[in-house]
Amino acid sequence: MAEKVDYKKVTGLVNSTESFGSVDGPGVRFVIFMQGCQMRCQYCHNPDTWAMTNDRATERTAEDVLNEALRYRGFWGEEGGITVSGGEATLQMDFLIALFTLAKEKGIHTTLDTCALTFRNTPKYLEQYEKLMAVTDLVLLDIKEINPDQHKVVTGYSNKTILACARYLSDIGKPVWIRHVLVPGLTDRDEDLVHLGEFVETLTNVERFEVLPYHTMGEFKWRELGIPYPLEGVKPPTADRVRNAKQLMHTETYEEYMKRIAEKS
Repeated sequence: MAEKVDYKKVTGLVNSTESFGSVDGPGVRFVIFMQGCQMRCQYCHNPDTWAMTNDRATERTAEDVLNEALRYRGFWGEEGGITVSGGEATLQMDFLIALFTLAKEKGIHTTLDTCALTFRNTPKYLEQYEKLMAVTDLVLLDIKEINPDQHKVVTGYSNKTILACARYLSDIGKPVWIRHVLVPGLTDRDEDLVHLGEFVETLTNVERFEVLPYHTMGEFKWRELGIPYPLEGVKPPTADRVRNAKQLMHTETYEEYMKRIAEKS
């Protein structure tokens, strides 16, 4: 018989937390940013989370993180809860399972923000991933690019496992929000946007499909870390380009997006 895990004592490497997240799932969220990510997205706004260990991260128990989150529960309302982001959170699967299991015991809504690069359609991996999905209410799945060659340009990696994860989540009926960051000259090619929209339409579990306009708010972190910023001089997309993307992918209009963000701020 397998030894029972004490989820309270399972540890993870946490970069930082945000008390009142408003764009990482429904309602007001307590957001945990995990340390470590394999991708090197050109527009990444958290390059400080890339390394699996650095002086900004802290090893914390699931119980400790949950107790911090619970201090803000009164602000969550009926829709809010906990979101784990990154970095790439699924690099620390044991911690996610422990944290979300403890959260569900207290009736807390749990959201996973993931790029799904780590996903593997193998029995051993799926055994653990199924445990995570059993205590996950919502997945925010970032699809950086539908074109596999362009995805390598954007992130350094293929999108094969990411699209496989999207299919898997659809097959099991797990609620998903698909998110695509629109970067001028990088992820806004019309043909790719059409193909991404067609792919999302084949999924049966998508509750929301968001186009997120690129911003430069994370550029200063690259400078602080001494890393050349690959999108130097690239401006956020115009309202027309955002509207074009939403029309090509059959998602919400730019006005709807801005109204929703304004209502959350």
